[in-house]
This record gives sequence, C-alpha cells and structure tokens, in this order.
Amino acid sequence: MKKTSYNVSRRTFLNHSSKATLALGIGSSLIGSAFLSACKGNSEGGEEVKSLLSTGFEQTPLGYAFEALEPHIDAMTMEIHYTKHAAAYAKNLAEASTEEGVDVNKPLEEVMMNISKYSTKMRNNGGGHYNHELFWKIMSPNGGGQPGGDLGQAISGGFGSFEEFQKQFEDAAKGRFGSGWGWLVLDKDNLLKIGSTPNQDNPLMDISDFQGIPLLGIDVWEHAYYLNYQNRRPDYVSAFWNVVNWTEVERRYDTLMKG
Repeated sequence: MKKTSYNVSRRTFLNHSSKATLALGIGSSLIGSAFLSACKGNSEGGEEVKSLLSTGFEQTPLGYAFEALEPHIDAMTMEIHYTKHAAAYAKNLAEASTEEGVDVNKPLEEVMMNISKYSTKMRNNGGGHYNHELFWKIMSPNGGGQPGGDLGQAISGGFGSFEEFQKQFEDAAKGRFGSGWGWLVLDKDNLLKIGSTPNQDNPLMDISDFQGIPLLGIDVWEHAYYLNYQNRRPDYVSAFWNVVNWTEVERRYDTLMKG
C-alpha cells in the first residue's frame, strides 16, 4: 500500500520542543510528549482539551441506542460488542491496574505510551479499552459524509482527494491479517498517516510499529461485524463511512493543532 502523508502545520509538535523535552520522562516519544502537552491544557480551554484527548479507566455510557447505527451496524452486534467485549476489557483493565499499581486518576494514554513496562494483561485490556472508548465516540447515528474545516483540507492535501483517503484507509483495514484495527493518525512530524495494528494494540503504544495520535479507528475483529456481515469484512469496512462522526474526529484534530 502506498504511504501518503501531509505536512499539515508547524503549529504543533516540533515547535513545542521545550514542552516535549519536559514530557519525555512520561511519554515514550515525541508523539507521547505532544499528546501529554495538549492534555495538560497548555492551549486555551484546557479542560475541554483534556476531556477530548484523554481516556479514563472506566467504561463510559454509550452515547446512542444500540440500534441507532442500523442498518450499517446492527443492534445485536452493538449490544454484545459494548456490554460483553468492551465491558470485559474495562473490567480486566481495572484488575490489572490494581495488580500493577497504576494511578487510574491519570489518563490511560500514559500507560499506553509506556506499555512495554507493563504486563500482557495490561497491554491487551488497556489497549482494548482505549480502542473501544475511541471507537464509540467516532461513530454517530448522524454520521457520514466528509470532514470539513482544517481536517478536510489536510486530508485532501495529503491524499489527493477524500476518495483516495477512503481507499487507502479501507485497504489498511481490510488487509489487516486476523484481528486488529485500522487507523488514521497524526504523527510526530505533523503528518497524517494511515496504518493498522494487530489485536488490541494501538498507535500510542511504544511497542507499535505504527505510531501516532489516533484520530479515527475502525475495529476489524470479527465480533465487530460477523453477525451481520459474516466473513464479508470489506462490506463492513465500506459501510463504516456511513456512521463516522466527522465532527468528533475534526475536534480531535483541531484540539491537537491548537497546541
């Protein structure tokens, strides 16, 4: 797959090198440093920034009914996915956090960026919880269409067109061998990039071959689509565009670019 990226602005990561240096002791990379800098509210509206970018350790309520994403994602799949699979990740994450002395009052992202220091249980369940908490937010009954604003311009500029972006994103999600996730991220060099991770890994993890701050992610584990699409993962991935909450994805992007 062709890798395309876009130098979106110099207002983010690298022009905050002094803040990044201070954060290096917490984050595992410049990616983590920029993320933590934003989460600490160095830009206007600090609490809003923190709420948009940081993830807690407990499962948050789903923002819509299980049937709200039909016909693209059916109600039974959503109910099982949220109440069984995602709930189990949250439960097991709580256990791992107690066992390993993690401060659950801090953002889960801090654990993700240093995941190599923790157990396999923490990696699997912390990753599963983080990924799903983001997944629910970036979907909406009123989703679909195309992004606007700065993100829309960045995608068009970086990938040539929204349609080419969709193709590359779908290729990454459809081509992930076995279970995993497809991602759109903002990386340490201010570039929009597309990639995938196996199992419940994510691009914030210091062990990941594909790194960046997630803007958009799609779950391609079979439990996310099998009841409705059976083995037709490509159909599920294509249908995903109908429920993408671009307003939320744009807010994540704009919040990072404020930094």
